[in-house]
Amino acid sequence: MKLEQFLEHLNAVAPDVPRDEEILRAPTSPLAAPLDAGKLQAGNRWVIHPMEGWDGTADGNPSELTVRRWRNFGESGAKLIWGGEAVAVQAAGRANPNQLVSAEHTREGIGRLRQTLLEAHKARFGSTSDLVVGLQLTHSGRFSRPTEKARPEPRVAFRHPILDGRVGVTNDAAVLTDGEIEGLIEDFVVAACRARDLGFQFVDVKHCHGYLLHEFLGAHTRPGRYGGSLENRTRLLKEVVAGIRRDAPELEIGVRVSIFDVIPYRPDPEFSEGTTLGPGIPEDATASLPYRYGFGVNAEDPAQPDLEAGPQLLEVFAGLGIRLVSISAGSPYYNPHVQRPALYPPSDGYQPPEDPLIGVARHLRATQYMKHAFPHLTIIGTAFSYLQDYLPHVAQAVVREGWMDAVGIGRMVLSYWDMPADCLEHGKLQRKRICRTFSDCTTAPRKGLISGCYPLDPHYAALPEAETLREIKNPKRVGP
Repeated sequence: MKLEQFLEHLNAVAPDVPRDEEILRAPTSPLAAPLDAGKLQAGNRWVIHPMEGWDGTADGNPSELTVRRWRNFGESGAKLIWGGEAVAVQAAGRANPNQLVSAEHTREGIGRLRQTLLEAHKARFGSTSDLVVGLQLTHSGRFSRPTEKARPEPRVAFRHPILDGRVGVTNDAAVLTDGEIEGLIEDFVVAACRARDLGFQFVDVKHCHGYLLHEFLGAHTRPGRYGGSLENRTRLLKEVVAGIRRDAPELEIGVRVSIFDVIPYRPDPEFSEGTTLGPGIPEDATASLPYRYGFGVNAEDPAQPDLEAGPQLLEVFAGLGIRLVSISAGSPYYNPHVQRPALYPPSDGYQPPEDPLIGVARHLRATQYMKHAFPHLTIIGTAFSYLQDYLPHVAQAVVREGWMDAVGIGRMVLSYWDMPADCLEHGKLQRKRICRTFSDCTTAPRKGLISGCYPLDPHYAALPEAETLREIKNPKRVGP
């Protein structure tokens, strides 16, 4: 698609979304301007969002593939590394048996990741004085699989009428008790202190994508101190922040948050045949109305978001002194078209029920809404990868127009990690490296393989897992 065709299509689908007709180089690009995040000052407006590579060791340390990914982050040209990696604060909270864990025995390995990133950045750009690096802390909650890739071991905030069945929750034993939550809070604080000791400048207390702390934001039906009112549903966050402020006051705190959600989706069975997935349709919530099982969901029509919940939550963030906020939405587990718009679905997903550009615009508008409500917060946007060749054209325009302060990229980094540098230095892209949203980086881990860009990164294309993935996607294929 040529630029003129893209602009014509964008005008038809989302005429309000800003866009430029050329990629601007530094220093004229809005993305080249320094980013003010309170105590932290980043050298430009490009942000690398965290990855989960399914490629750590069994004991929670990084592997050489993890180190390679962080080296690429350092060479990217982005000046804010948002978390780098989703690191579990408890071994039981890993999303897979190869996720990194914050522990004494992993301290050296996680420190090596940061040091590798810094060395790569300095070698490529000459200095790290304007580079900001954080670490994302998480518990996978409902989507925990800490010991076997194929066996869910969920810990949940509340019983869910749809998601319980998907992960094997059959009774209240999976629901975390208030006492267990108190232990979890301490684990977050200890992990933050380790990050501080290793030189990370901030931690992200992860509240997105259906993982545990995000689920607590929607714990309307949970009784007791951590459910019901917004005050109670944010109590876990408040107590984590209080502990970090007490024990690591010099450490900044950010939150990556799914600012809205919708009901889980599934493939339409009428259009599914064999391995061919049908388009996504919302689960039937007739028996569960008003829908009180998520955050930022329209209770009467749960296939629609409720943006009014977002500013209430940002008010809590602001009251806690949290300046850095990365806006996401939905979950890759139950509504991936909302969370990461793509043309090609992952193996456990469904065909997109809408033009993915609509999903991108939904993200951008929600981020603009939150930035308008809280102009003093540093707001990072996401969901840019589907824009592909035209990602920079939209990214620099939405920053110039004040829709957000900085642009975060995730999937794109797996194939084209130095896109930010190419934009700012050369004003043009390497088209053969641009993510085409094939979703192999999601299909692979869903099938127990490491995550990477098998189609476009030669390093992953040469691994034996690449052939395994091809056989999974096309079991009838014969020969190479």
